[in-house]
Amino acid sequence: MIIDGKKIANEILENLKKEILKHKIKPAIAVFLVGENEGSKIYVKMKKKACDYVGINIIVKKFDEKISQKLLFEEIEKMNLDKNIDGILVQQPLPLQIDTYKATIAISPTKDVDGFHPLNLGKMMLGHRDGFFPCTPKGIISLLEKSNIDPSEKHVVIVGRSNIVGKPLAVMLMQKTKMSNATVTVAHSGTQNLKEITKSADILITAIGKAKFITEDMVKAGSVVIDVGINRENNKITGDVDFEKVYPLVKAITPVPGGVGPMTVASLMENTFQSFKMRKH
Repeated sequence: MIIDGKKIANEILENLKKEILKHKIKPAIAVFLVGENEGSKIYVKMKKKACDYVGINIIVKKFDEKISQKLLFEEIEKMNLDKNIDGILVQQPLPLQIDTYKATIAISPTKDVDGFHPLNLGKMMLGHRDGFFPCTPKGIISLLEKSNIDPSEKHVVIVGRSNIVGKPLAVMLMQKTKMSNATVTVAHSGTQNLKEITKSADILITAIGKAKFITEDMVKAGSVVIDVGINRENNKITGDVDFEKVYPLVKAITPVPGGVGPMTVASLMENTFQSFKMRKH
């Protein structure tokens, strides 16, 4: 089975649109775009398209690449104090003069719809559900749930330990809650015997950022493979998994593009609406 992330994400957006229509006031998100990074522009465009579809007001605040950290943080604070703004997102990567960690903590945790503020990450680790979960891990768990793939009591191997995907996803999947309760192994560039570890996975999730890194001899027959990687190879977008060779072996697999990517955007919309409801509009 090929897991159609685009279709599942569209269903989530459709349901959100209906929910938002019930409210007189629309949710609103402020997105900070610093510099001229082409990838960032594409991601912001995708987010704007989703916002327009579900009925979330989006304010894209564009800044010159040379903006000082002080000035950027002052602009973030204005959005923190604006009662009409429900979510704030600072698009990464940021120019070198801006400290990414400090930019994350400059956002109010009650408006941190990206889910990266230490307070929200701490709540997630402790199993509290009143904060915001990071969008890609949240999207992956939604993808599994909508595909009737329950990670409970399964061995999940995550290849990649980033703060954006690997670490938070591991924490979410090991919680003693619905759609979690898995035994989680996190592998990375320093892992020895990687092939043996990935072959032991009931669910293999790869977010390592190397095109076609996961080959058919690294995958257990009948397992589930979730490919988070987005790599550009010969002017073509490809994942971390050698899809054509791995697909015949597995029970289910996500394609790239059209797998996890749309779920990340859908999760951002869900987080923004969650923040909106918490503000008791």
